[in-house]
Order: sequence, then structure tokens, then C-alpha cells
Amino acid sequence: MNLIIRLLLNAIAVFVLANVLSGVQVDGYVSAIIVAVVLSILNLLVKPLLVILTLPITIITLGLFLIVINALIILLADKLIDGFAVVNFWWAILFSVLLSILQSLLQSFMKTDKKKK
Repeated sequence: MNLIIRLLLNAIAVFVLANVLSGVQVDGYVSAIIVAVVLSILNLLVKPLLVILTLPITIITLGLFLIVINALIILLADKLIDGFAVVNFWWAILFSVLLSILQSLLQSFMKTDKKKK
């Protein structure tokens, strides 16, 4: 149940950011849910491989290259999903950073609700 709630929160974050940012488009709620699922799968399977392959650059840049890896994963999701579009690499970086911030905020609200029960 927790996984479904997290996926729905991520889908909400994707939908909100797509409406705020002009360089990112999502066709609708269903596409936002699909984007959340695909991003989760790509983060599970592709991101660890990219992190290992780019470890020297990541160490030299003190971890800032991970932002580039996140943007590449978002661009890969753009290629895989028809209802999701990102204009270019810079919009993907901005979307990635804002998505991470929004996901953290939503997750923290979810944790504070559990502590009150």
C-alpha cells in the first residue's frame, strides 16, 4: 500500500511540475502515473549502472554529476513515454531538481501524518 501511495504522490508531483514548467508536458493524469512508474523503474534499474560507470566524474564534481544522471533518466523516460515530453536537457535538469524537492516535501508530509497516529 505504501508503494502505491508513493507512486501516486510522485504522479501528482509530475503533473504539478508539468503544469508549472513550460518546457515539460504531460497529457493527463494517466500519463503522469505512467511517468511516475517508468521513472521509478528507471531509477531502480538504469541509475545504479550509470552511477557506477560515471563514478570518477561524480567524485571529481563532488556528486553534482548525479544531477546530470537524473536529467538523462528523465530524457530517457521522455523517449519511452508518448504522453510525456521534455523540450531539452536544461529543462530536464530543472524538472529533475524541482521533482526531487517536491517529492521530498510530499514524503515528509506523509511521514508526519504517520507520526501523529
